[in-house]
Amino acid sequence: LCSDSAVKQILLTMNEKQSFIIEDLDDFHIVIKADEEWRVRRELEAELEKNTYTLD
Repeated sequence: LCSDSAVKQILLTMNEKQSFIIEDLDDFHIVIKADEEWRVRRELEAELEKNTYTLD
């Protein structure tokens, strides 16, 4: 996965509970288990929505 450093920090925190990261390549890239990609993307999206400001 490619991400910015803030998203990568969220993924690293998520990984502490679920262990899906195979390799931490650099500040912006990680390798995750292929069979976990869909779940990780869905959970990351939900986490990012929690941190999104809306005018509602």
